[in-house]
Amino acid sequence: MEKIAYPFIRKNVFSGVLDRNLKKLENRLGVSLAIRGDHLIIDGEPKSIEHAKIYFDKIRELEEKGYDLKEEDFHIALDLLEEGNPKPFENYFPAEALNLSRKSVTPKSLNQQDYIQAIRNFDLVFGLGPAGTGKTYLAMAMALSFLQNKLVSRIILTRPAVEAGEKLGFLPGDLTQKINPYLRPLYDALFDLVQSDQAGRLIEKGIIEIAPLAFMRGRTLNSSFIILDEAQNTTKEQMKMLLTRSGFDSKVVITADMTQIDLPQPTKSGVVHAVKILTGIKEIAFCYFNDRDVVRHPLVQKIIKAYQKAEAKSAV
Repeated sequence: MEKIAYPFIRKNVFSGVLDRNLKKLENRLGVSLAIRGDHLIIDGEPKSIEHAKIYFDKIRELEEKGYDLKEEDFHIALDLLEEGNPKPFENYFPAEALNLSRKSVTPKSLNQQDYIQAIRNFDLVFGLGPAGTGKTYLAMAMALSFLQNKLVSRIILTRPAVEAGEKLGFLPGDLTQKINPYLRPLYDALFDLVQSDQAGRLIEKGIIEIAPLAFMRGRTLNSSFIILDEAQNTTKEQMKMLLTRSGFDSKVVITADMTQIDLPQPTKSGVVHAVKILTGIKEIAFCYFNDRDVVRHPLVQKIIKAYQKAEAKSAV
């Protein structure tokens, strides 16, 4: 074990509230970090210390060039370093902010940043990865940003109504009341990003439409931002139907978690089939997320890793 003292860059950003940011960096760098006066004490194995020093050197270069780095930028920089990305770090900073009526949203990882850029630059984007990685939330933020900037005239939010062990028919109420629980995650993201009264008005006017996937059949959606959530539970026929709904000046974002397919025959998932046959079409972007992109409770990241490990063993 070794220990070195590294001159501080910006104490307030490194430590964060109650050293939360420092703890996150410790876990990823594999070293212990402590604040001592104007220095950061790095304690660990020589190889890990050297890796941490290279990382902090990169951060110093960015700050010396005048970049005003936010907390999330430190983790995006670490993503870049770990992936050996050949592009200059400057291409990725500062992380792009989406300023909405209720809050400002910024990507928390390199994959999230690439996802936002893909949605901006491609008409069809697949966001694929585990729960909690921001697939739906960032797609919703981008949809609202596009609507706010008059790049689209409406937002269509849809998902298949597939039971995860429960039976839809036993739920109380009429069809709309039975379907609403399946659409709740879309409502949650929407109401977290804009004021509830504003969201209510947009839904009432039909500018934002939230509907089951079955309601999309036969429609052509021009100047729309379409989000298909939980696409792993679509059939091949449903996926084809949705992909052919897009009209002029429209965006389509499809989110899916391949590890949570609730169909009776998981191999017949529409998104699994679509990825196979559409990969290679240059006008379509495929963005892949992993456990490092999880932005929920830190325990969620560990749970995802545990399940991945168990599934890998059962597949052998």
